[in-house]
Amino acid sequence: MFAVTATQFDPDNPLTGLTLGDHPEPKVPDGWTTVTVRATALNHHDLWTLKGVGIRKERLPIVLGCDAAGVDEDGNEVIVHSVIGTGADETLDPKRSLLSEVHDGTFAERVAVPRRNLVPKPAALSFEEAACLPTAWLTAYRMLFDKAGLEPGSTVLVQGAGGGVATALIALGRAGGYRMWVTSRSEEKRAKALELGADQAFASGARLPERVDAVMETVGQATWDHSLKSLRPGGRIVVSGATSGQTPSAELNRVFFLQLSVTGTTMGTRDQLGRLATFLTQTGVRPLIDRTLPLTQARDGFSALHEGDVFGKIVFTL
Repeated sequence: MFAVTATQFDPDNPLTGLTLGDHPEPKVPDGWTTVTVRATALNHHDLWTLKGVGIRKERLPIVLGCDAAGVDEDGNEVIVHSVIGTGADETLDPKRSLLSEVHDGTFAERVAVPRRNLVPKPAALSFEEAACLPTAWLTAYRMLFDKAGLEPGSTVLVQGAGGGVATALIALGRAGGYRMWVTSRSEEKRAKALELGADQAFASGARLPERVDAVMETVGQATWDHSLKSLRPGGRIVVSGATSGQTPSAELNRVFFLQLSVTGTTMGTRDQLGRLATFLTQTGVRPLIDRTLPLTQARDGFSALHEGDVFGKIVFTL
């Protein structure tokens, strides 16, 4: 079958290890099944894999991709939950992994997954829209509606306006009744964020007109100081990524004096993925897709993501 794989690591030029071509059919352990992939979405996780982050060399070659929507062996339209783990909250399983870390991922004609990881795809969502949900949109859903601890009407700052999680936060927060503010270095991306539903957009690091109830943080080191200074007393930062670096100054004096909270989160549960799909059906909110490409042109999508030339999700179709 055709697949997109990582065959080597290169921290400086990650696309060096990106390989497109034939790959063996997936092996199906007991309790697993196969899904014929109709659409799959690109994430920064895939670039990190090509850089050698979070994966051992002996895993290579491995099929990339965490997200997929497709058809199961019984002909049902499904969304693939990419967290492989056990327990009521599989994200807390110390042995958990994502597809493409231990097991082959979704950038292929077929992918093997545990049966419990299949979520029914609502008919109202296209395969392309549904493929955006399992990583970026599920992460955003959990950040806003589980970890932030906010009531509708609260003000939320999203650091960085263009990525998949950020655009999901804007759209979900708007639909959930939050006042959504965003930052970006790019004037063009700030304008697009306003079109998407953000109430206000600011240059990165800009002084805000008032302090916010919560900050959604995926950037890390480059924005951490601004995130802390933007919070009201008793406010909360929800962290799900650190794309610019993981070691900012903690500013503990500010944290304890203003009684700030810092909450980490990663992905979401299978049940939350199902509720996210229902939320989109009920509200009419849909993922913002930057571009759709055939999987055979995956290199073009990787190049765009690597260069930061993205607003929303890049989706590959089969």
